[in-house]
Amino acid sequence: MPNLHSFLQRLFSICRSITGNGVRQTLSIIKEEMPDLQIHEVPSGSQVFDWTVPDEWNITEARLTGPDGEVIADFSYSNLHVVGYSEPVDIMLPLEELQEHLHSRPDLPEAIPYVTSYYARRWGFCLKHSVRQKLKPGMYHAVIKSTLAPGHLTYGELVLPGKSDKEVFLSTYVCHPSMANNELSGPVVATALARWLLAAPRYYTYRIVFVPETIGSITYLSRNYQQLRERVIAGFNLTCLGDDRAYSYLPSRKGDTLADRVALHVLRHFAPDFVSYTYHDRGSDERQYCAPGIDLPLCSVMRTKYHVFPEYHTSLDDCSLVTEKGLQGGFEIMRKILEALEENVTFQCRVLCEPQLGRRGLYPTLSTRYSCTEQVDLMMDLLAYADGTMTLLEEAEAVGADIFRCSAVMRQLEEQGVVSHKPIG
Repeated sequence: MPNLHSFLQRLFSICRSITGNGVRQTLSIIKEEMPDLQIHEVPSGSQVFDWTVPDEWNITEARLTGPDGEVIADFSYSNLHVVGYSEPVDIMLPLEELQEHLHSRPDLPEAIPYVTSYYARRWGFCLKHSVRQKLKPGMYHAVIKSTLAPGHLTYGELVLPGKSDKEVFLSTYVCHPSMANNELSGPVVATALARWLLAAPRYYTYRIVFVPETIGSITYLSRNYQQLRERVIAGFNLTCLGDDRAYSYLPSRKGDTLADRVALHVLRHFAPDFVSYTYHDRGSDERQYCAPGIDLPLCSVMRTKYHVFPEYHTSLDDCSLVTEKGLQGGFEIMRKILEALEENVTFQCRVLCEPQLGRRGLYPTLSTRYSCTEQVDLMMDLLAYADGTMTLLEEAEAVGADIFRCSAVMRQLEEQGVVSHKPIG
């Protein structure tokens, strides 16, 4: 695929929402990179747990003009200028009445905020606070050409079979308009991971979904949660993976799942300055996947977390905030997490008592105070725990080394017939 930032730029200008043609267009472009992506449509009015799939929203044009004909807000300039799911309107009204339909951020006067009204009918415009403060009294013309009508909610799903039917679950969302880190970094990194997985040897089956946030994950779960509960051993919500700031970790509701343990292991060894949050800081689709009764083992690994970076949900979250280096970093940390899952087998020592490693060329044959190198110490420590009950991740945590280094040592011992391994799950 093209470099990640170029792919993000291609998707940036599309007006996405929880339903509509913007989601379809986005998924169509993603499907070019993974032709086996399956596109599903769920009709408006469908009952999905406690929710109902809403009417489909599409918009073609919107403009707010002032008393002298000046353009105050224009959808063609920024799709954030319109409140998401605005109903159609063509009206003249005075400034004092218009104000209740305007949204701005006094704390970020040069940013256009992102505002939605999915489940209550209204219309509105979003603009820079610096512009709003300069609005003159008089009559304003508000035009929004949109449709709200029965249609469908659209999502994408890719399943990559492995040797096992146990699954690793990746979810990202495709419902926000032009915001780079909060929205597009997740689908871009998910697409890159899918492309990598397609060419990689896989023990586990990988399920990757591209859904509208909240209503999309609820819809997906309403159709699949029993199978997911039976098969998923670890899951990750992919969002906010594109800036150059610190990495972040948000746990599952239970906090001690395999997903949590492997994510923390990789972060501690490869991004030790990461910021750790609690489940009380949740705000994305982990709310659905970890909900009581669903209880999927899913956590989130991010760059700067949503709600935390100052550009969040504004026009300042643009293609300059997200960088190729940031996206590559998000991809690499998630790739290491998935590789760690694949490496996480159990090892059983095949001899009783301490094996004779010297005759296998794995231990110094001359005993001095300097004989035991760090590598030898690691090998002996790993063997001490290789009883067939501890996973390699647990062994790595016990000896204080990263799982990849431990795996290399154990594979060397396996080649010499000292240990054998079996997958977990």
